[in-house]
Amino acid sequence: MKRLGGILIAVALFGWLTRFGYQSTHVENAHRLALAIDTLASEDAAISHQLVVEFRDGESATQRLALAHKFGVEFTAESKFSDVDEIFVVHSDDPERLLAGLRAEPEVAASDFDFVYRLPESVVAATAGTPEVAQPGFPNDPKFKLQWHLDQIHIKPAWKTAQGDGVIVAVIDTGVAPVPDLAASDLVAGYNFVSNREDARDDHGHGTHVAGTIAQATNNGIGVAGIAFGAKIMPIKVLSARGSGSVSGIAAGIRFAADHGAKVINMSLGGGLASSVLQKAVSYAHDKGVTVVCAAGNDGRGKVSYPAAYVGAIAVAATQFDESTTFYSNWGKEIDLAAPGGNTRVDQNGDGFPDGVLQNTVVPGDVNKNDYLWFMGTSMASPHVAGVAALVISAGVSEPDAVEKVLLSSARKPSAKPKDGENRYGSGLLDAEQAVKKAKLEFGGWQLAFGFAAAALLGWYRRAKFGFGGMLALVFGSSGLFFLPGTSLLSRSFADLLPGNPLFLSALFPLLLIAIGYSVKRLRGALTGFALGVGATLLFHALFRTVDVRFVPNFLDGAWLCLNAALLFTVGSLTLRNRDSLQ
Repeated sequence: MKRLGGILIAVALFGWLTRFGYQSTHVENAHRLALAIDTLASEDAAISHQLVVEFRDGESATQRLALAHKFGVEFTAESKFSDVDEIFVVHSDDPERLLAGLRAEPEVAASDFDFVYRLPESVVAATAGTPEVAQPGFPNDPKFKLQWHLDQIHIKPAWKTAQGDGVIVAVIDTGVAPVPDLAASDLVAGYNFVSNREDARDDHGHGTHVAGTIAQATNNGIGVAGIAFGAKIMPIKVLSARGSGSVSGIAAGIRFAADHGAKVINMSLGGGLASSVLQKAVSYAHDKGVTVVCAAGNDGRGKVSYPAAYVGAIAVAATQFDESTTFYSNWGKEIDLAAPGGNTRVDQNGDGFPDGVLQNTVVPGDVNKNDYLWFMGTSMASPHVAGVAALVISAGVSEPDAVEKVLLSSARKPSAKPKDGENRYGSGLLDAEQAVKKAKLEFGGWQLAFGFAAAALLGWYRRAKFGFGGMLALVFGSSGLFFLPGTSLLSRSFADLLPGNPLFLSALFPLLLIAIGYSVKRLRGALTGFALGVGATLLFHALFRTVDVRFVPNFLDGAWLCLNAALLFTVGSLTLRNRDSLQ
């Protein structure tokens, strides 16, 4: 009976959507498929009699066995990574009593009911056969002209500065399928936490659509474009073919992404109830230098869903073509900013197609086929922000709080008037052009200023001159020709060539060059200038906390950068002792 009731509710919801939808031929086709899978009640459901338990890092199997014996239960590995991420599930006939007992144990970091989170409701539409003819100019993707949502965030000017090169973005969702327009995109190894295997292939369609917005192959003469097309996608499947998944699987997926090199996580999923285990997973990723971006929810109410509402996550609301927030988008004090989520009920731009977010994905219900489909939802807004976050990171700003600050401070005021006094936009509407400009120009200017200041102080102290070669080397060490468009090696600091790399964010290379070239007196000015420039960049990053140093604990990043900067300033000062040797 419950299943029959669910079917009747889905049919009724489908009828309501189509009745009030936009009535052009294309939009009628759009509503032929509605994913009515996300009622609030089902979001808040928990797996019957199951708890998720996160043990404190370093707890041994012996301690877990002792605790299992104490409570008369068995802790089951959530995945093959449970011995690393310390996330286990446990069944009990009296889960509430067990939960109270576990929370009192010092070995337990967090425990909760294993809630089921689901995909926010989406509406899907086919493109009705738009021609596959490459367009002149950049990008030449023939359906780019239908991606109004990329124009809304000003993506084309942003591409002149950054394309997300090398940044790994984890898509924690239903998986990712190798559809034709993603074939040229770079996918790195992920994991399937639904069936505990390596293959994280999408059997729904949602995750592939999300991944396309982030990093769809661009300027390849087919299909559509993606925001950070130079980025790499890490597919992490935590949601089943029905669009649902457990908190235990989602938390394990977050930790997997953070432990395997992801710099951005996108979660276009959620639920109405908070989970301490999921909160700790988000904090874990944030503390490891990962920018976490989440959909705010599609309930059309003043309550942001989880995990978007957690501290450490960027909560994203959804806009439509006219830049007003959509009828379905949640709002509230936790909203950080808004991005295009689309509205397939309308055609405000008059192109004859529904105003959804367009990407290439497998067809829900028949995943052996793929098409160019319009989805709408905060699920579609979130990957716009994740993609721009990858652009910002590739421009040299990688520390999560700094990335968020860039995104929020560069957001623009929407052209539509707010519906009321509620926080529907957060800091404003996502602006990719201004975000990468701020990351590159503003921060690059400060790095160069720090470099000149260091050179002036040491030059005055040692009464020495660097010469033209020394000043040029200082520029390339501190900021590069940051004011130039493009992403060439000349337009960024040496320390930021590989964002977050600890070998570049150190004194290693400048000291090696000094050791090799010190005996050649004519090179000393350039070698010293380069060392001071890199040192200035490290000091800037330490003071303003703009980068995350990989493999270094987050709380030690500042100390690492300051110590290496001090070493470079000291060696630079010693090299400048002999003024005559620099003439």
